[in-house]
Amino acid sequence: MTGILTADGHVQRETAGDRPVVDVAVGVLLMPDGRFLLTSRPQGKVYAGYWEFPGGKLEPGESVEQALARELHEELGIEISLPGVQRWREQVVDYPHALVRLHFCKVRAWRGALQMREGQSFVWSRLPVQVAPVLPGALPVLQWLGDEAVA
Repeated sequence: MTGILTADGHVQRETAGDRPVVDVAVGVLLMPDGRFLLTSRPQGKVYAGYWEFPGGKLEPGESVEQALARELHEELGIEISLPGVQRWREQVVDYPHALVRLHFCKVRAWRGALQMREGQSFVWSRLPVQVAPVLPGALPVLQWLGDEAVA
């Protein structure tokens, strides 16, 4: 894990002092040809319209893999097998509304067609991405993918 990434540092934080860390499972869905899935944040959510990698908060008692499987099914209508989830990297992001620990996982296999159950948009992308704006917490992933491509 790298240091804390501060998103929109010029914006006042909603709570002062120590804030609880919210754990979030994030799926980096990868196609064999190197494309990856980005989805837009739905209307009504913080950072609506920003592009991100899909996922969501861990519920009490859930592992990262279990939360990711649940979230991908709820949001995208797809199913993943837990052994097929590869934990990859972690990044803590200090957003104005929350302090989050993002658990990024690579996912190379899933079942079902994408359904966009929250009314979001999606794109299969390559680097450099052609959509904007990109959620601050997703930016390190783009850098890491680029680093792996040249390694």
